[in-house]
Amino acid sequence: MIGSGRIGAAAARLFAEAGHEVWLANSRGPASLGELPAGVEAASAAGAVAPAEVVLLALPWRRREVLPGYGPWDGKVVVDATNPYGDAGVIDLGDDTSSEAIARELPGARIVKAFNTMLWTRLAEEGRPGAPLEDRLAMPVAGDDEEAKRIVSGLIEQIGFAPVDTGSLREGGRRQEPGTDVYNVPITAAEARALLDA
Repeated sequence: MIGSGRIGAAAARLFAEAGHEVWLANSRGPASLGELPAGVEAASAAGAVAPAEVVLLALPWRRREVLPGYGPWDGKVVVDATNPYGDAGVIDLGDDTSSEAIARELPGARIVKAFNTMLWTRLAEEGRPGAPLEDRLAMPVAGDDEEAKRIVSGLIEQIGFAPVDTGSLREGGRRQEPGTDVYNVPITAAEARALLDA
């Protein structure tokens, strides 16, 4: 986990509880992280990326320029949970998407857009691992690498949410940006698919 704010901290705890080895890092260094949940280890950003099979980016989107220095990223499945917020709100990227910008910073990484549509309190408290997938809260997923999407979707299921494939990194990512029908709305997988198909 790169980013120790609310999303990063909640995801770190959930994945540790699901039995994964988790390293949590931020730009201020391990000493700034304080007491962590069981199963979560503090690390430098580069130290967290090096052993990881999957890296979740939960840092502010405008800080993405620091990411290349945390690599190498080749072959890593990278979950982009960022949204293009600036000081005055959502940044107009024109024809671009935020995940495409992240992908350009990390050539060789297998980028999947996910974890960017859900309020952190819902992520922290409303996963239902024992419920049928169609009854769980939806977690949209977008990307160009089908295997990477399957990996991330499996992780989402493990922590009690329902992955909903929105498509490619470009078009699918656009369908889960701030202001879209599935952004920050507590809906089930079935409801999300109905909205996306409408």
